[in-house]
Amino acid sequence: MLMPMPPTGEQFEIRSGAAQAVVTEVGAGLRAFSVDGRPYVETFSVDARPPRGSGCVLVPWPNRTARGQWLWDGGPQQLALSEPAAGNAIHGLLRHTFYRVEERAPDSVTLGAVVAPQPGWPVPLATSVRYAVDAGGLTVTHTVTNVGTAAVPFGVGAHPYLRAGDAATDDCTLHLAATTALPLGGGLPVAPAAPVRSPEITLRGAELDHAFGGCEPTDGLVRHRLSGPDGDVELWADPDFGWVQVFTPDDHPGRGRAVAVEPMTCPPDALNSGTGLLVVAPGETWTGRWGISPR
Repeated sequence: MLMPMPPTGEQFEIRSGAAQAVVTEVGAGLRAFSVDGRPYVETFSVDARPPRGSGCVLVPWPNRTARGQWLWDGGPQQLALSEPAAGNAIHGLLRHTFYRVEERAPDSVTLGAVVAPQPGWPVPLATSVRYAVDAGGLTVTHTVTNVGTAAVPFGVGAHPYLRAGDAATDDCTLHLAATTALPLGGGLPVAPAAPVRSPEITLRGAELDHAFGGCEPTDGLVRHRLSGPDGDVELWADPDFGWVQVFTPDDHPGRGRAVAVEPMTCPPDALNSGTGLLVVAPGETWTGRWGISPR
């Protein structure tokens, strides 16, 4: 008798010393990451779909594309409206895709999938995501290869909800590497980016679904930090991840208030604005990394 399949497919557990993570077959998402049993991302039940994009990989664009419409090579493109209530396309095309295992070891797993040509997306992209844990924390490596015959722009993002161990979200402070804030209305840009008032955000009572840009590297990496009463956690990223979305829902299962810190290579609606878009020519590959390190 076949056992029922979890909504996110097979669960891949990786370990190295005290560090442990769980990655899902569907969407190649991050379902859990902890060190010494102390959680550094919000998790969700194996019997549930990822709540509010928890842990998802966002490719070939993060965040929203207005009305699902954009232009490629002078021609109009119409993506499926995956945010139907608002009439937008959101978070790319692979969140509900079964990835295949490309490599697996006790401390790492690499999953791959192809963005197929489809309505609204004209060029095939081979993608992979490698998760690895070690004494320094978690490292996530994305690759995108153009396997088509024409150049295409794209973006990459991820949707982890950070935790500073057992600290309540409202007892934490978020320090961003960003230097600008992009005003949004309905999740879409409504004005040019402006300088941030402060890179530090007190989360108690904060209601955020905001995009921040101009992320400045320190020692070669963009570094965002969530600080709690008992310790900090850092989300670091390669300089290509020059944008970050911060989202504070109050209904994360089993947790309530939570904070997503989403590294992105481009801001919302980048397929239309062109801001921060990456471009791969036929046969070219882009690689970018981000990770989570307890402090």
